[in-house]
Amino acid sequence: MAPLLEIQNLSVNYSGISALRDVTITVEPGEVLALIGSNGAGKSTTLRAISRLVPAAAGQIIYAGKDLTRVRPEEVVRMGVAHSPEGRRMLTRQSVLDNLLLGAYTRRDHAEVRADIDRQFDRFPRLAERRNQIAGTLSGGEQQMVAIARALMSRPRLLLLDEPSLGLAPLIVREIFQIIRSLRETGVTILLVEQNASLALQTADRGYVLEAGRVAFFGPATDLLIDKRVRQAYLG
Repeated sequence: MAPLLEIQNLSVNYSGISALRDVTITVEPGEVLALIGSNGAGKSTTLRAISRLVPAAAGQIIYAGKDLTRVRPEEVVRMGVAHSPEGRRMLTRQSVLDNLLLGAYTRRDHAEVRADIDRQFDRFPRLAERRNQIAGTLSGGEQQMVAIARALMSRPRLLLLDEPSLGLAPLIVREIFQIIRSLRETGVTILLVEQNASLALQTADRGYVLEAGRVAFFGPATDLLIDKRVRQAYLG
């Protein structure tokens, strides 16, 4: 089976400074792929490049056999790629329900959108209780649930999750990662950027380690968990 996503020799620059250099990554259908590394290694930039929020200076991003490098961001969403960004990026003055509806902005199947809202509230019962609450008044964990639910409202084949545990209490982190594991069972392919390298690799099928904008190591997650270089640098 062909990869769902192929990143080939991707380079990204910010104001002439290299953020990614010749990065090559493959994501197989139905897997959870972890992307780990220190701050500034290029993890979030990789996700933003896939979503077309930053331009590629070189290389290709092939999704489902199609090159995304010149596709507009909204068309990337229509093609089946959803991005839950670092920092959640809520509509903080709008309700939980309004935020979920934003996630379906590319869709025109209104009855199915309503059905999907009910599915998200089934998946996140805490949000169902707060559907009319202003998103900016939610806890950090609840806002992260909104961010994931909002991304799922586009019915993605590929879900990009950027730092879902950032700033959350350990109990909430465990809950969020239980949700990520359950999403895999629905057939959604997940590319996970996560500061908690150990938890990311325990959840993922495979992993890539970025260092200074380049791929340093990659392989099965179980192998990376016991790799001395990875343990010393990222797992403590």
